Amino acid sequence: MGKVTGFMEYHRLKEASEAPELRKKHYKEFVLHLNAEQANEQAARCMDCGIPFCNNGCPVNNIIPDWNDLVYRGNYKEALDVLHSTNNFPEFTGRICPAPCESACTLGINDDPVGIKSIEHVIIDKGWENGWVRPMPAAFKTGKTVAVVGGGPAGLAAAQQLARAGHDVTVFEKNDRVGGLLRYGIPDFKMEKFHIDLRVEQMKDEGVVFRTGVFVGDGFPEKITNWAKETISPDLLKQDFDAVIISGGAEQPRDLPVPGRELDGVHYALEFLQVQNKVNAGDIVKDQIMATKKHVVVIGGGDTGSDCVGTSNRHGAATVTQFELMPQPPEVENKPMVWPYWPTKLRTSSSHEEGCERDWAVGTKRFEGSNGKVEKLIAVRLEWKDGKMVEVPGSEFEMKADLVLLAMGFVSPVQQVLDAFGVDKDARGNAKATTDGEGCYRTSVDKVFAAGDMRRGQSLVVWAIREGRQCAREVDAFLMGQSLLPR
Repeated sequence: MGKVTGFMEYHRLKEASEAPELRKKHYKEFVLHLNAEQANEQAARCMDCGIPFCNNGCPVNNIIPDWNDLVYRGNYKEALDVLHSTNNFPEFTGRICPAPCESACTLGINDDPVGIKSIEHVIIDKGWENGWVRPMPAAFKTGKTVAVVGGGPAGLAAAQQLARAGHDVTVFEKNDRVGGLLRYGIPDFKMEKFHIDLRVEQMKDEGVVFRTGVFVGDGFPEKITNWAKETISPDLLKQDFDAVIISGGAEQPRDLPVPGRELDGVHYALEFLQVQNKVNAGDIVKDQIMATKKHVVVIGGGDTGSDCVGTSNRHGAATVTQFELMPQPPEVENKPMVWPYWPTKLRTSSSHEEGCERDWAVGTKRFEGSNGKVEKLIAVRLEWKDGKMVEVPGSEFEMKADLVLLAMGFVSPVQQVLDAFGVDKDARGNAKATTDGEGCYRTSVDKVFAAGDMRRGQSLVVWAIREGRQCAREVDAFLMGQSLLPR
C-alpha cells in the first residue's frame, strides 16, 4: 500500500453532515463527501493485510485495496476506472449501501475499519464533477434484442452491461420514472434522484430504450401506489425479444393481521414514502399521507422503518416511536465471534438522531379508534423463552397513535408478474433460478431470466447490482454462445 503505517497513524473519520435540526427542514442530502486531504488519510488506513476480506465482504467484489491505494496517491480518475470495473452505480452504493465490506475489513478486528464507503463516495463524486463518467456505447451491434422488466438497480445494471455488449435493450418500468425502489422507496435525503437521472441519460446515450408507465403482466399491479398507464403481456415480450430479464423489486409488504388493521391511519411504509418522493419531484398528489402534528408509530426496526422516522420528522410529527419485535441488540458486537461477517449490533441511523423513541421486544396486539380512524395501539412486551418470542404476562400497554406505518419488510416480488410469465417459484414466492452451474439466472420458462429481488427476495442495492451484472453475462452467453462481460 501507499503508506504502510497509515493504519497506525490515522483514525477513522466520519463524513461531515448538516446538524439534525437544520436538515429536518428539507429533503436534500446532508452528508458531505471527504475533501482531498481527508480522503488521502482515510485511504492510507487501508492495510497491506495480504488477504483483503473486504473484497468478498462486498457483494459486487469491489477491488477495494486497489482504489484505496490510488486515492492515497491522488489518482482519482484511475480509481474511478477500478471502481466502475465491478460496480455500475457507485453513487448509489456510496450513499445507501450499509457497507458489509467494512465489517469484513481486517483492520476492523481490533480497530475501527477503513471508511471504505466514504472513499467510494468521494471517488464517484469527483468522477461526475470532473466529467469522467461518460457513455460507453458498443463498437459493434449484435442484432440481438433484450427486454428488461423492472427499472430498479438490478434491471439498470443488466441493461447497461448488455447494451455495452452490443445488444438492443429496452427497459420496461411500471412507474412513471425509472429507478424502482431507489426512486420510490429511498427518501431523497438519503439519495437525491438526480443521480438516477444522470445514469439514465448515460444509458440512453449507450443505446438503452426506456419505456415508463408500462406494467408487464395481466391487469394492473395490486398493492402500494401504481402509476402504470398501459400493460403488455409477457407473451408479446417473448415474441418480440430474443431474451427477457425480469428484475422487479420486492414490493409485496409484510402485513400485520391484527384487529383494527382496517382503520384509517394504518398504512404500509411505502404508501407513505413513495408519495413523498413524488411530491419532492414536483408532482401534485391528492390525499397525501402526512405525519404533521401526529403521534406516529413505526412498526419495524429496519432501514425502511428508519426512512419513515426521517420523513415523519420532516413532516413535523408531534412524536415518533419505532417498535421492533426482536430484543435490543448489543451496542458492540463480539468481533472474534462474527468477523468477517455482518454483525448483529445496535445501529443508530441519521433519522434516529433527528428524533425518535425506540423500543424493542414489542408485539402489537390491536389498533383501536373511533369514527373509522386509528387513535391508539395496544401492545405487549415479549421475551425469549424456549427458543421463541412469547408475551410477558401482564405487560400489555397502550400508546397514542394517529398514524401507524408498517415497515416489517417485504415478503416477495409482485406475484402478478411471476404468474403472468408462468415461471416456477421457490418456497418464498420468488422466481426460481440458480446462480451457479449451467443455466445461471434462467427461469423455468425458455429465454426468460430473473435477477435481483425478483430472484433472491428483499435485499440490498449492492446485491441487486451484482445480480444484474451476473445475469447480463448469462444472457449475453445465451445469445452469443460466449460472453466477455465480467461476472
